[in-house]
Amino acid sequence: MKNFKLNCLFILLLALFLSSCGTRKYTAKSNTKAAKAADAMANLKNKGLYRFITDWTGVKYRLGGLDKSGIDCSGFALLLEKNIYGFTLPRRSKDQAEAVKKRSKSNLEEGDLIFFSFGGNEVDHVGVYLNNDFFVHASTTRGVVVDDLNLPVYQNAIVKTGTLK
Repeated sequence: MKNFKLNCLFILLLALFLSSCGTRKYTAKSNTKAAKAADAMANLKNKGLYRFITDWTGVKYRLGGLDKSGIDCSGFALLLEKNIYGFTLPRRSKDQAEAVKKRSKSNLEEGDLIFFSFGGNEVDHVGVYLNNDFFVHASTTRGVVVDDLNLPVYQNAIVKTGTLK
């Protein structure tokens, strides 16, 4: 009888545990930055691009870096364009800006480049456009990340957008 009661108690506790796990929802609110960035990644046409970005996400920023121990923005754009699209870019973001064909911000396509100037009039940062106003870049403070192009810090700093296609 004792074993029967213990078995019943165990089954009851197991049922409660399993039902409580099943009722939890771990979905992000669709209006959060993280959810929107995840949607941009999920909507990429080029799955190789998706894999490349997820493989590099979180790699820290290092000026002049060109590997997983640290990378800068122009190095990241250079490797992405070469590995995903087969395009060759100059090493510096300023030179990269001169190598692209200008394209309006409203007509950007997946893989196009976005150039910024945070320290004056010259290009000093580059990112790669994804979709829905999101782009990927090597941030000096957060490493390789997907960001919202509509943030004022980026809107106020865009100096050129272009394509290698």
